Amino acid sequence: MAVRHWLQLAMTNGIGPVLIRRLIDATGSAEAACDVSIAQLRKIDGIGTTKASSISESMSRAAADVQQELDRAAAANVTVLCPDDDEYPVLLKEIPDPPAVLYVRGQLEPRDLHSVAIVGSRQCSLYGREQAERFAALLAGAGVSVISGGARGIDSSAHRGAMQPLNGRTIAVLGSGVDVAYPPENESLFKQIAADGRGAVVSEYPMGTPPVAENFPRRNRIISGLSRGVLVIEADLRSGALITARQAIDDHGRTVFALPGRVDMPTSAGPHKLIRDGATLVTKLEDILDHLGPLPQRATEVTLFESSEERSEDAPPRVELSEPQQKIIEALNGASLDADGIIDATGLSASLVLQQLTLMTLRGVIRKENATQYCAARR
Repeated sequence: MAVRHWLQLAMTNGIGPVLIRRLIDATGSAEAACDVSIAQLRKIDGIGTTKASSISESMSRAAADVQQELDRAAAANVTVLCPDDDEYPVLLKEIPDPPAVLYVRGQLEPRDLHSVAIVGSRQCSLYGREQAERFAALLAGAGVSVISGGARGIDSSAHRGAMQPLNGRTIAVLGSGVDVAYPPENESLFKQIAADGRGAVVSEYPMGTPPVAENFPRRNRIISGLSRGVLVIEADLRSGALITARQAIDDHGRTVFALPGRVDMPTSAGPHKLIRDGATLVTKLEDILDHLGPLPQRATEVTLFESSEERSEDAPPRVELSEPQQKIIEALNGASLDADGIIDATGLSASLVLQQLTLMTLRGVIRKENATQYCAARR
């Protein structure tokens, strides 16, 4: 099990995600990295002579603790994923410092590739709560999973809003172990998220890890890394939400969105600064959907396409389609149609067609030729 070696590295003191990646790049695999010598450790940039011995000793101790940690996770019905696993999120794997292991309570699904993070202040206004819940419900209704940090305020409202649509999904990224509810009043919310396919509660921290302050800035990169874009709702200039937004832009190449607020509220300062700095101003769902960047090439290849031997050069992306989506593709076979034309050709309801067009565009199955016309996507 590759996860055992990744977990051993994650439990080793003195190395974090960046050094783990350098170590694996130097040795070729997580298994080889766990057998690295002190001499080899000294050659790794960022370790050197001083740290090599202590890291080697810690790595040996971690090897003895791996099975106990896996047993604790299994007893709590928690899955431990590593970057070698197919289930490990593709977008997260592409960031500069992905978690060596990801603890998952609940279930991650392929459709979570199409996710938007909603973040903001814990000390938010009623307006902020309402808008976080509203936009989360709209995104979830359009087939977009909603990512947030499980905290009080904007985060909690976003998670609840995402679960309003029947098939809405949300992912809570914690700054504690997935078995430690923080804030405590969200314990029932986290249980609801993890149950019945509504989403997942995830963390990079070992089972039982308390919610200490230094964990939360680190977990923000996971929120951004899992998402195709980040929406900031109410955040003062010192808010962790702005850390997430900066990471999204500078480190992950994600689109940042900001919801304007009242000019006399301190929590409006963060979104307004982001808008001045070039973030997309959001007042409606389409402002988000129309400005999400394209999927990274690796994510497109892994998720949407068959192997090159099995597809022709100009074949549309091959994905698992629902029955309504198959009808839409058939209607667009060699044609360009607007929404009304698709409704007439398929016999589907207007609301269902509009929802599926949004989801299929996000997945790269169809594309817009202009403001109103759709056609089947080509590679």
